[in-house]
Order: sequence, then C-alpha cells, then structure tokens
Amino acid sequence: MKNIFFLFLGLFICLNTQAQFNERPILNLQNEDEAPLNWGYFLGFNSFDFKFDYVDVPRDGDHLVSTSTGFNVGLISELRLNQFFDLRFEPGLFYTQRTIGFRGFTTENEAIRDVKSTYINFPLLLKASTKRIGNWKPYIVGGLSYSLNLGSNEDSLDDNSSGTFRMTKNNYNWEVGFGIDFYTEYFKFSPSIRGVFAINNELVPDNDPDSPWTGNLSGIRTRGVFVNFTFE
Repeated sequence: MKNIFFLFLGLFICLNTQAQFNERPILNLQNEDEAPLNWGYFLGFNSFDFKFDYVDVPRDGDHLVSTSTGFNVGLISELRLNQFFDLRFEPGLFYTQRTIGFRGFTTENEAIRDVKSTYINFPLLLKASTKRIGNWKPYIVGGLSYSLNLGSNEDSLDDNSSGTFRMTKNNYNWEVGFGIDFYTEYFKFSPSIRGVFAINNELVPDNDPDSPWTGNLSGIRTRGVFVNFTFE
C-alpha cells in the first residue's frame, strides 16, 4: 500500500510539472504568498520504525520490527518571513502501529508485542523555498517537534511480563523533508515527504532489570516517514 502512495505522489508531480513548463503559463493565485499569515490543513500517511540501542552487543535478529501504514491529519499556520522563508506550525494527529518480535521465546504471546501509538504532534518548522517557477515552487523544510504519545502506557504498573510494552509519553524530535507547492486555480496544493527522528529515549524499562525483553536495551527511538498532502 505504501508503494502505491509513493507512485501516486510521483505521477502527480510529473504530470503537474510537465503542465507548468509552458513558455507563458497562466499564473494562478498570484498573490497567494503575499499575505503575512496563511492557513490550511493536511492529510497523509506514515510509516514508523524503531532504532534500538543496546547495553551489550546484540545477537543478529534480537529485535525485529514489522511496520504498517498509518495516517496523519492536522492544521497549518504559516508566518511569512520574506520571499524565500516561512515559519510554520503544523499541529497534527498521527496514528501508527509497530510490531516488535523478541528473540529467545517459545510462545507468540511472549515473543510479540504490538505497539499502537497515537501521537499529537506539535512541530515548529522553517520552510525554505525557491523562487516561484510558473505555477509551482519546490521547497525544503526542517525543525523541531514535541509529540504526546497517548498510547504510551508509561504510567502502567504492568510491564512486558504482563504483556504491556511501555514507552514515554512526552517525546522530542527533529524533522526534515521536501515538497513542491502547486498553485491551482482555487488553492495551493503541496505534496511532501518528511522524515522524523526522535531525540530522547522512549523506552520505559521493565520492573525487573534483568528482563528478557528490555534488560539488554539501553534505549529505543522512533524513526518515521510522512507523506503529506497539504491544502492552503
């Protein structure tokens, strides 16, 4: 399914780029970027993974992660700094699921942990754009974000011995990506792709320091990819 989304994104960009390379295109929304404040919303898809940090050198395949496609939805507020730079605030809701497989267990109930996460994300980003070319404009974006994990289980007294995988509720990330603004007759449409990288350790270790699940883990950090479609 994720490959289909990327294929759709690539086809859309190619078709629109070809359409805008006329010698004298009719310019849409010529004053769209002149307002000091712009508003919009985004919809999209995500794929989250984990990066594991170990106390001792791990064996191959100690932890295997199976990812799935989640969804994103949120709002956009943009402050124009000058012709090329904008400051963006993009609060959003992200739902994702990851399945972790632990080596050394004989039953599925012990070896498999489904990690369902619902993040409320608050990124503050700097958007750097090129000069507008006809009805399109490439850009790169990057910055920091705070995310609240509503499914963290951080306050749970149960741990992996009871089937509960625990993560921190409050998390901090850095984000970087690129996209293209397309100026249609009625609105600005922007497909983009972005990577998110957790800064803090998100692991809440089991109560037993020698736990077969978390005893050899010094930390886990989220790694993710977003494909967003914004409308302004």
